Amino acid sequence: MPRERKIRQPRLYMVPLRALLFSFLIALVSFAIGLLLGVIGILIYSRVQGSPPDFRLAYRDIAAPFAAVVGAIVLIMTLAMEFRHYRQSKALASIERAK
Repeated sequence: MPRERKIRQPRLYMVPLRALLFSFLIALVSFAIGLLLGVIGILIYSRVQGSPPDFRLAYRDIAAPFAAVVGAIVLIMTLAMEFRHYRQSKALASIERAK
């Protein structure tokens, strides 16, 4: 005799929570990548120009805007995917409950 499985109902409040957490993590990673590329670019530019490098520009003008743009794009995409997943899970849970 098969065991009865408890059907878990999807929670709507988890959708924005997961989307915010994921977009925050991706924004942190993109900040790190943007900072690395910014530092490398500033080093190359300062060597070519023969001037001392100003690494504040890597934070302020390269990494922070890059992370903000990537974070906003990922948040919008993740919200759309999470809402779609929520609707699918809700429909599947109602089908399973009807059996």
